[in-house]
Amino acid sequence: MTAERRRPARTTHDELRYLLLAAQREGSRRLGGSLRHLGLTPAQAEVVDVLAGHQPVTLAALGRLLVCEQGSPSRLVDSLVQRGLVSRVPHQQDKRAVLIELTDDGRSVAARLGEATGRLTAEMAGRLSAADIDSLAGLLHTLLEGTDVAQAIRSRFPH
Repeated sequence: MTAERRRPARTTHDELRYLLLAAQREGSRRLGGSLRHLGLTPAQAEVVDVLAGHQPVTLAALGRLLVCEQGSPSRLVDSLVQRGLVSRVPHQQDKRAVLIELTDDGRSVAARLGEATGRLTAEMAGRLSAADIDSLAGLLHTLLEGTDVAQAIRSRFPH
């Protein structure tokens, strides 16, 4: 009897949980590999990616847009400031606030990041039809409904 035949007729909740965790782990492993040449962690890469499309933003606004890192992203921003990829700029209207934006080097890394992650995304999505992608995305949106991370996804990817 093959392993496929031993599977239950219906997917169990435990199997679903492990499938989601395995997909996330595999995606993170591949993402880490594709970012290695840029010297970025997946969380740092997400900050660069968010800033590429939403800058300048306050630290609080950046935190609301992040999926990988919940809460305050100050340590991520600090590490990117030290590398010269991100800068802090005084807010013109609110002297107490600071805006976060990419430097010239940060914009260059953002462009290279788009190339690296685009290849990875194409490879992973290439296994699915357009209808499968839409269906899977819809199911994941449903699973995440009502969570903070769902709001971050909606903010970053409005339809």
